[in-house]
Amino acid sequence: MEFKLTRIAPTPSGFLHLGNLYSFLITKALAVKHGAKILLRIDDLDRERFRTEYVQDIFDTLDFMEISYDLGPKNLHEFDSEWSQNHRLSLYEEGLEKLRTRNILFACDCSRKKIQQMDSSGYYLGHCQDRRIPLDREEVAWRYNTFTADFIKIKEYPDQFKSYILPDETAFFTVRKKERLPAYRLTSVIDDLHYGVDFIIRGTDLFGSTLAQQLVAEKLSDQTFKEVTFLHHKLLRGPNKEKLSKTEGSTSIQFLRKAGKKPADVYQILGELSGSKEPIVDFDSFKNYMSFK
Repeated sequence: MEFKLTRIAPTPSGFLHLGNLYSFLITKALAVKHGAKILLRIDDLDRERFRTEYVQDIFDTLDFMEISYDLGPKNLHEFDSEWSQNHRLSLYEEGLEKLRTRNILFACDCSRKKIQQMDSSGYYLGHCQDRRIPLDREEVAWRYNTFTADFIKIKEYPDQFKSYILPDETAFFTVRKKERLPAYRLTSVIDDLHYGVDFIIRGTDLFGSTLAQQLVAEKLSDQTFKEVTFLHHKLLRGPNKEKLSKTEGSTSIQFLRKAGKKPADVYQILGELSGSKEPIVDFDSFKNYMSFK
């Protein structure tokens, strides 16, 4: 089995942590195994949390851990001048307009506080679906109406189609934010289609996004996304089984690097956190350990 292109797609909203690195290395291991090239795609439209030093940290981390890639920016200048998502805004706008003509969107003016008040789970349950708020009104998000969504089929690694129901936390997902910027579940699928990605490796926390993006691709009338293969790997957990976060500095690669750790030390930590009974000290031992869970 061979694939053409997979991707590493970090968001510059904090310094990369061990969980991010774990996902990158799984991507690299599978790319090597299946002869796929790797695209570095930096998702930078979340301008509230974007900082230049977070973008630089991506390059620093990949260089430190010797993770090479075939396509994408090599430095900040190339990123700003050629690869930022700002250069693809016209593609996202075209996608939004196409979804709008499909009559699958509705406008929502609910705040996070209001959503929490309406349902203690914090899940949005379609409150604005029948309010008929004009899509052109200021300060409204555009949501995808998932009310009639049936089973969603995806192609799972290595080569098996399975069907799933959209989880509650993903229902009525946003495709355009209140500040009029396209949202992740739209931009990610458009980017993957634009670059020709046919193998997507991501954590289980993004499983709902995979299903949502299948719905988006279907309404964009692009059938190629149905043939994309997905692997959702388990998340790397901290010593106390907590989910790793970019706000937790002690697990950041930058912190470990500044503390004098070498790549072999970082691999050893990854091995311990992932439960390996054999020592992991480099990429080859990591690849052999994963092979492939």
